[in-house]
Amino acid sequence: MSSLRDRYSHSDRASQRRTLKSAISCVGQGLHSGQDVALKLLPAPCGSGIVFRRTDLGVSIPALFDRVNDTRLCTVIGAGAARVGTIEHLMAAVAACGIDDLLVEVNAAELPILDGSASPFLFLLESAGTVEQVGDRVTLEVLRTVRTEHNGAFAELRPHNPGGSGFELSLAIEFSATAIGAQAYSLHLTAESFAQEIAAARTFTLAGEIEALRKAGLAKGGSLANAVVVDGDKVLNPEGLRWADEFVRHKLLDVVGDLALAGAPISGRFVGSRTGHALNNQLLRALFADAENYRFVATGLAGVLQLSAA
Repeated sequence: MSSLRDRYSHSDRASQRRTLKSAISCVGQGLHSGQDVALKLLPAPCGSGIVFRRTDLGVSIPALFDRVNDTRLCTVIGAGAARVGTIEHLMAAVAACGIDDLLVEVNAAELPILDGSASPFLFLLESAGTVEQVGDRVTLEVLRTVRTEHNGAFAELRPHNPGGSGFELSLAIEFSATAIGAQAYSLHLTAESFAQEIAAARTFTLAGEIEALRKAGLAKGGSLANAVVVDGDKVLNPEGLRWADEFVRHKLLDVVGDLALAGAPISGRFVGSRTGHALNNQLLRALFADAENYRFVATGLAGVLQLSAA
């Protein structure tokens, strides 16, 4: 069987921007609203980036870190009624597949949760295929270490070690529930590593928190079909876990999706402990707060070109 890298025909050092070859769609249920959601992924013009469009409102929202306005249980972009949430799993799959330009049409305030992982989104992207566009791909290179922290949790973006390339990630988590405990995982992000190691890791919750979530009008669409539920030392899902460390793999999946809102593939290292959507977003805001922290680099037929941080 050919690898994902073969099927997408690109590498970590791909120089041309990419979009979908054809449109593809699906329907599913919103995790928090419990409502049916229609999702469509479409090719987009070169240089347009990743854009979400609420078809029911006629509003478009760029998938960028400074459009994030809520990070309590998922990552939400937009404002007021014109918002789209639970975008992190799709964004992670898009980043791993090396897609630079994409239009995401959705008719509700959140994406469908599907099975709670990024695998269904990866399947959609793979089925649609990708194609190169006439335009140089831009990479965001981390030049200085940037750190955000809160109550003992932290997230950092660091420059590469000598000889490093691409995007390397390392994350540790710790939960009082003994079924989770302390876990750690590291990944060099490629289409193949994403598909094989973290794409299928599902979102999870603690059984004791479900009632409070539903009283708050959340998690109406949550079930054992789209989330791992933990009760102390027990996993309540009949099929069990996909990996013994599925929990940290999913948290790392969230990191990939949240940091994809940088607007360009990141060249550098991420290191985090007990981080979540809020710290992930704050990390990007801290990175972009000082132009000395980063540079944009375009790689094309003419070679490598450093672009203005503005």
